[in-house]
Amino acid sequence: MNQAMHNISLSRFTNGRANLRRYHQARWDEPVIFELSQRGERGVLVPELEPEVAAATSQALSGLPAGMLRIEAPRLPEISQNRVLRHYLRLSQQTLGADLNVDVGQGTCTIKYSPKVNEQLARDTRMSELHPLQDVDTVQGLLHMFHQVHALLMEVSGMDAVSLQARSGSQAIYGNFAVLRAYQEDADTYGVRDEVITTIFSHPSDAACARLLGYKVITLYPDADGFPDLEALRAALSPRTAALIITNPEDTGIFNKKIRQFTDLVRAAGGLNIYDQANANGLLGITRAREAGFDMCQFNLHKTFATPHSCGGPAVGAMCVTQELERFLPSPKIMLREGRYSVEDAGPDSIGKLSAFMGAASIVLRAYAWAMNLGAKGLREVSEIAVLNNNYMMHELLKIRGLSAPYAPGKRRIEQVRYSWEKLHADTGIRSDQIGIRAADFGVHYWTSHHPFVVPEPATVEPTESFSQADLDEFVDVMRHIAHEAYTDPEIVRSAPHNCPVHAIDGSVLDDPKRWAMTWRGYQRKLLDQETKQGA
Repeated sequence: MNQAMHNISLSRFTNGRANLRRYHQARWDEPVIFELSQRGERGVLVPELEPEVAAATSQALSGLPAGMLRIEAPRLPEISQNRVLRHYLRLSQQTLGADLNVDVGQGTCTIKYSPKVNEQLARDTRMSELHPLQDVDTVQGLLHMFHQVHALLMEVSGMDAVSLQARSGSQAIYGNFAVLRAYQEDADTYGVRDEVITTIFSHPSDAACARLLGYKVITLYPDADGFPDLEALRAALSPRTAALIITNPEDTGIFNKKIRQFTDLVRAAGGLNIYDQANANGLLGITRAREAGFDMCQFNLHKTFATPHSCGGPAVGAMCVTQELERFLPSPKIMLREGRYSVEDAGPDSIGKLSAFMGAASIVLRAYAWAMNLGAKGLREVSEIAVLNNNYMMHELLKIRGLSAPYAPGKRRIEQVRYSWEKLHADTGIRSDQIGIRAADFGVHYWTSHHPFVVPEPATVEPTESFSQADLDEFVDVMRHIAHEAYTDPEIVRSAPHNCPVHAIDGSVLDDPKRWAMTWRGYQRKLLDQETKQGA
């Protein structure tokens, strides 16, 4: 008997809205590559060293101290091409990322779509085969591109000078504090003005970099509405104040409209103002650091300007400063004279180098292509859509039982929100991190929050401009489904994951160095030590 055709869309959509995906991720139980190594196996045959090259390089290592020279060759994995290919393809099937899933749950990291045409540009041989020691006459186009990105960031920030040398946002924050220290040393106030003020919802790197450069840190906590407490700032200011470093909006997504009062108070007390603008995704073309009263700021190109995070690198942190501080920026600097670009030493007041050569040029190219494609109006539209997406998602998520958005009740947020599952946890015992693990069973990435958990059972969500309403609805539906499970069948959440290769982590392991290792060989040594002790 003939059977009617099955309408496959019925299992995917209901009234035009996507159902939860019937998702199951590959699980290969894949060994680390060192375990796959077979002595004598090869992927490529490396040609023998030519006598001419050997003669020219024979003295290359002679200047190194004996303690830096290897006694034996590195024990690299020995493995054939096809097994290497299988290994990494299997690993790629066991991951989530911006190109695979709705990645709004990364919170403060601004995970957005990175246009693939920009990847093609960065991998073009005219970029990828450049050498940092080439004569500057052969890289005039590259230096022009750097110069243009400087101009773009000066316009976006209102600052007078830019350095793109830092290899991350945190390194740019460190660089700005190094500029602060150089400025103070020049004014003979370093060690006298030794206190930096920040807030609990500013990025942790802000306080960490200040401490690294010898400053004491004073942390302001929010008032009842979630804003940094203005009276607490007044109380913290003193003749020892070196600077204020702050994000705005903070990682709660709340924008401090009184920010100019903060910077004016700090300036009146003799300090400088540093703006951590790692996440400027809701501010492009709308507000600027200059008008808010800041002396320095930093952008993360791998956040706001759509270059890939690449598992923490490569990245670029842009340092932007006023004219008064320009002479302290890292060396070298790019100069334009009579239509020709040159790379020159930044002078005796410079803080020196933050990284090799000019930094990560291919990342700067990606950001340049992204910004030039959008233009000024497009950059502003990026922020407008990011803010719209964030507030739409907040409106939908707050309909879910057990979820709240602490502080500023009824107010809009900018580009992200720090939510709290405190009510759900009190009702069901399910924690925020368990919700995150269960979310992976639906092919969705979810992140909790920076420590310390000032917001109980936190979850920070940042949709950016990259996602459609359908994408946002999919993420909301996953959160709604998991919350329903927590109230009706909490064990299925507690015992997750079920459909993916991740696992629930025993948090106590992270606090016990005896139970983890940084390398495979370190792991093996610890196992050997453990077996030796047990045998004894």
